[in-house]
Amino acid sequence: MYLCEGETGKAYQVAELEITPQITRRLEALGVNEGTKIEILNHKRNRGAFIIRVRGTRLAIGRRIADGIAIKEVPEDGK
Repeated sequence: MYLCEGETGKAYQVAELEITPQITRRLEALGVNEGTKIEILNHKRNRGAFIIRVRGTRLAIGRRIADGIAIKEVPEDGK
């Protein structure tokens, strides 16, 4: 599943970054690495922008980048 398919208000874990190396390096510098827990806070359907929480920081990312972030669901207890 990819970030663009995730639901608002749910927590996920980054499984893989499948985007250009330059964008991958930038996301990793911002804390979006494989295994990192993220939460989708908002999804602007008309523009495709996503607002996510990563390690206590809110980030806005575009649809193209969200299409390249593979995620998996995190169980409710967070383990």
